[in-house]
Amino acid sequence: MAETVKGADNFEQYLVEHPIIGSPENLYDAMNYIMQLGGKRMRPKLLLMAYESCAGTISEDALQLALAIETFHNFSLVHDDIMDNAPIRRGQQTVHKKWDNATAILAGDNLLIKCYELILKTEIKNKVEILQLFTKTATEVCEGQQMDVDMPLQKNVTEEGYLEMIKLKTAVLPACALKIGALAANSDSAIANEFYNFGLNLGMAFQLQDDYLDTFGTAEEIGKQVGGDISENKKTILYLHAMKNSDSDLRNKLESWYTGKVHDGALKIEEVRQIFMQRKSDIYLLQLKKEYEVRARLYLTNVCTDQQVNLIFLQLLNSLESRKK
Repeated sequence: MAETVKGADNFEQYLVEHPIIGSPENLYDAMNYIMQLGGKRMRPKLLLMAYESCAGTISEDALQLALAIETFHNFSLVHDDIMDNAPIRRGQQTVHKKWDNATAILAGDNLLIKCYELILKTEIKNKVEILQLFTKTATEVCEGQQMDVDMPLQKNVTEEGYLEMIKLKTAVLPACALKIGALAANSDSAIANEFYNFGLNLGMAFQLQDDYLDTFGTAEEIGKQVGGDISENKKTILYLHAMKNSDSDLRNKLESWYTGKVHDGALKIEEVRQIFMQRKSDIYLLQLKKEYEVRARLYLTNVCTDQQVNLIFLQLLNSLESRKK
């Protein structure tokens, strides 16, 4: 993110100053390891920016809620990495590789539990409403993850179904973070809902950009091997658009690559990428991403009266439009 308001800037220091303490030592070492592994910290910063926009300052409770959101995000990463058998996260060993699967599962479980502990410790008046929203979001993220696991094996994936999956897996958490920030600052429900819708559209655009970069970025730009979605037969918008807008011969060719009948990974990625470009699926995806960005801007104008914070949100949107990683 670009320059942020003071409260959001302070989150990284707050995170360092509040490690998770407990025993057995290896369990808590694994939990603190993933929490300190870096990342953009976008979700907790969004919460703090929404809070500061509504309250004019940052409280200890707001920082604690931001920590709960970041803890939940890291819980999901630990379990995602186990499911994907991923060896690397943010340039370092994943938790299950550095320790083992059993420790990683328990570390993820305990991180989720700590989220509720953090929220319950706050003195926020509408704590019950915040817990209800957080619980609903946590369930949705798990549902989205299962949909993502299922889709490569499904024959009749639709664009609507794919967009619903990425909404649940990716977009609802930043939306939740923003709404919690507004609720914690005692904003009325209409303002809080506008913040939620801003975050939902922001998250959708963010994920669609990820999908684009996974296929059309470079390893240097995205910090990992390109073509992962193609290798894993993920039926992204690129695939769905190409299948819908191809003749039978091209559809059969594309489908054959996605059934696993051909095993040359580099050839598969290049051939599928060429089909996507031939059918202008890359252009379609970027247009769709732009639509979500436009909607995000509209919701932002409805809620953000603090000019400094509004500028930061706009910088975030601008950086999303041009981001390479």
